[in-house]
Amino acid sequence: MKRRSKTIAQQCKYYEVDNIFEYMVSVFQYGNISAFGELYKELNRKDRKEFILYLFSEVEPIHIQEIILATI
Repeated sequence: MKRRSKTIAQQCKYYEVDNIFEYMVSVFQYGNISAFGELYKELNRKDRKEFILYLFSEVEPIHIQEIILATI
């Protein structure tokens, strides 16, 4: 069963991480693009937007475009 429309807190608990956004970026940077896509799709709409905002404030600019393109 696919996980969809989950909150940040639910995802942190499910994946046993402190920050799901950091986890998602690290999954992407280690080359697991399909797993990253699933993690992104599991978030609800509000938290998907929060993730994009997180990218602009916390991720090196060189990686932002690649990550955003992987979300669409």
